[in-house]
Amino acid sequence: MSQLRADDYLAHMKQAAEDACDFTSSLSKAEFLADRRTQQAVNMCLIIIGEAAIRLTAEYPAFVAQHTALPWRGMRGMRNRITHGYFAVNLDIVWDTVQTALPELLAAMTSKQTGKD
Repeated sequence: MSQLRADDYLAHMKQAAEDACDFTSSLSKAEFLADRRTQQAVNMCLIIIGEAAIRLTAEYPAFVAQHTALPWRGMRGMRNRITHGYFAVNLDIVWDTVQTALPELLAAMTSKQTGKD
């Protein structure tokens, strides 16, 4: 496996996290809970993040082991929950993830990319 593919997965994760944050940046929680289109878009972003985490875990276990600050299990779990339990997705958790976990993920990814640990 080439490192280029790992970089591609990381770029997809970063873009999806940025997109989810952008999609909700001008919304209150109540507005998000009433907006199916934004919910669908954010859920897709979370699926992309989780799928990239799954691929990195499977194809680059050494990379994952070196970057323990990233929530690999949580990203995979969120993806699985949305993908396999679609009708039971808790939108309060999705909102909290976008408001708290994704900015933290982006900060951790940025520090990893710039070499600051």
